Amino acid sequence: MSPSGTERGRPPAGPAPVFLTAQWRNLVLLSYEVDPAILARRVPSGTELDSFGGRAFVSLVAFQFLHTRVLGVAVPFHRDFEEINLRFYVRRAAADEVRRGVVFLKEIVPRAAIAWVARRIYHENYIALPTRSECALPAAGGAGSGSLRYEWRQGGDWSHAFAEVRGAGYTPDPASLEAFITEHYWGYAAQPDGGTLEYQVEHPRWQVWRASRSELACDVGALYGAEFVGPLSRPPASALVADGTRVVVRRGVRLPAPGAR
Repeated sequence: MSPSGTERGRPPAGPAPVFLTAQWRNLVLLSYEVDPAILARRVPSGTELDSFGGRAFVSLVAFQFLHTRVLGVAVPFHRDFEEINLRFYVRRAAADEVRRGVVFLKEIVPRAAIAWVARRIYHENYIALPTRSECALPAAGGAGSGSLRYEWRQGGDWSHAFAEVRGAGYTPDPASLEAFITEHYWGYAAQPDGGTLEYQVEHPRWQVWRASRSELACDVGALYGAEFVGPLSRPPASALVADGTRVVVRRGVRLPAPGAR
């Protein structure tokens, strides 16, 4: 069963109509502890920085975006692609719950049209770069070994995120760091007028593996900014692989800008 809304910020399906459906599969999640001051100015209005055990994290997440439909329509040549994003975690107190969500610092996709739509509709920081991937995980519910490798071409060179797993996958304990990383069910995007767009992301809890080996190799400063070079150059505090599931992304709802009536 999925966790309750009060446990992980996942309420029953809201009234907002569906914007996008897809399969998010074969996820690599490399999470790094970071000074909260680095993230403070990036926290969208109406939210606050979320933490686990008093520690703030950013996560490099690479995965396959499959069988994508936008407003129920499968767009030719834009259904299946890789995405690589860097995100951090926030929370918002709503009327009857605490909504736990993510904020994207940058998202990489291989097609310019996808990046343009995301920037135009959500004002998310998408860019288009060539990508490729190699994915081989143990069968669902089984033990074994496997690896995932995602690459993107940056400045003429191929960067990559890699994780290797051994053994059987498992469902994280709700109180664990693994659950904190994988179970935020809202997205928040700062808007040009100072307001915030909030959108709900629905999916079951994922089976995960702790990576036995992982690696991130890219020009962090050029891609994400100099302040992230130190944190992302250290070994990750958590290196996970998740099998993924079908997801539903609902249309965004604008939160008022500061001072708006």
